[in-house]
Amino acid sequence: MLKKLIAVAALLIAGPALAQSYPDRDIQGTIMWGAGGATDNLARVIAPAVEEELGQKIVLVNRPGGVGAIAMQYVNSRPSDGYTLLFGAENPQLHRVLGLADLDYASFYPVAIVGRNIQVFVVNPDAKWKTLTELVDDIKANPGQIRMGATGPGGSPAVAMGMLNSVVKGEVTQVPFDGEGPGLTALQGNHVDFMPVSLPAAAELLRAGRVRGLAVLDAEPLAQFPDIPAITAEYPELGKYLPWGSFQGMFVKRDAPDEVKKTLTDAFAAAMANERVDDFIQKSGMVKMAISGAEADEFMKRWQSVTSWILHDTGDAKVSPEELGIPRL
Repeated sequence: MLKKLIAVAALLIAGPALAQSYPDRDIQGTIMWGAGGATDNLARVIAPAVEEELGQKIVLVNRPGGVGAIAMQYVNSRPSDGYTLLFGAENPQLHRVLGLADLDYASFYPVAIVGRNIQVFVVNPDAKWKTLTELVDDIKANPGQIRMGATGPGGSPAVAMGMLNSVVKGEVTQVPFDGEGPGLTALQGNHVDFMPVSLPAAAELLRAGRVRGLAVLDAEPLAQFPDIPAITAEYPELGKYLPWGSFQGMFVKRDAPDEVKKTLTDAFAAAMANERVDDFIQKSGMVKMAISGAEADEFMKRWQSVTSWILHDTGDAKVSPEELGIPRL
């Protein structure tokens, strides 16, 4: 009996010590989208700054597919020890309403929500459409014939188009890709006609003139690209949904030890203040948020409510948000 008590006491003492030694080996960072997209680009900029804070390497691996579900399921299957992180975007908040998966970010702790992205509708530089209204008129005149680059049901391109559809009712053919990067590559090769994408994914292509912006999904033009009009200039009805946009963050399993969550949160907070990271965020056009924990949870719940009900109202939801307990705000 005495030996058992000693063994239990040893474990209780060792537990905090083990947590305090975290991390003592490499960490795996799982990116839910393919190379070249906004989430991938951000992960590869912020990871080195986090490594400096943690003193350990973050090995980044792309696991695209299933609108983010493959990467999320993988991380969820790993031990809750903080050695497998998820570098993800907003998509899992829609998995249940789209009938894609049962998991969303309720099962994960938001170590950091870096920022919100503004969507921009882009076309090939040689495209005949000079304004979003011209594109919409063509879509309405030729149902199903205009090809839109997408990232699958619930991806930000599909949601942005669903938002536009709430006021224009146009039918397009969505061509899915494993991330915004491959979609933009296809756009430049004229394999699709247009694509709503996050500004971080398109910013350098816009500057280089390799794609052309028709409108930004915001109430005001962007300081970086003042010649691209705000979507409300052509469709003021969309103002009720704004501000809106995809977001990127880093997550660990919700039941990871509190000490591990704090270590990661502190490291990512310091990394977001890093000059290199801050410069990347500013140049990409992302609206910097730098929130975590309860504040990030509240932001994601509101985003989930707004977006889920948009999909419901446009007929794209497979399951009613009301059935899932998602309130309409």
